[in-house]
Amino acid sequence: MFKKLNILDEKDKRLRMTSDEVTFPIPVEYKKLIQQAIDHLTYSQIEEYEKKYNLRPGMGLAFPQLGINKRIIIIVEEVDDGVFENYVVINPKIVSNSVEMIAAEAGEGCLSVNREVEGHVLRYARVTVEGYDEEGNQIKIRAREDLSIAFQHEIDHLNGILFFDRIDKNKKFYTEDEIRLI
Repeated sequence: MFKKLNILDEKDKRLRMTSDEVTFPIPVEYKKLIQQAIDHLTYSQIEEYEKKYNLRPGMGLAFPQLGINKRIIIIVEEVDDGVFENYVVINPKIVSNSVEMIAAEAGEGCLSVNREVEGHVLRYARVTVEGYDEEGNQIKIRAREDLSIAFQHEIDHLNGILFFDRIDKNKKFYTEDEIRLI
């Protein structure tokens, strides 16, 4: 049975806190919440379920958005029509990044920000993220393009940063000549 997540709104001060490292083994409640988040994110990207459960589409979620101040992120990427790749990273760190910067052409959104925010967010085109899986095994993920943006966005949540904090107030938009828009 699908249970919709209770996602904090941007006004909640807990979203501005720096999250704590996770120790292993992780609690059973965290594992259940991770699975619930995967289901929520997957359903939010399938039109039929998005409408049925009144979900806002999203591909990522960080534990602080659920009111839990722990360094856990979940990303569900649609790699093909109806085919999803799940990433659960505990204590994630960006260990390397490209020099090239990109921005999502339509701008970024967030499940905790229930309004339109205009502007481009500059992100690294490629990042390598290290962390741990749910069992405490070390993992390394190389992400590019949309997935790279998602990892940077979710890791920002762990540090109390919301995407609109990264929009340059003096230059909200970039042209293709200035930055690669994807």
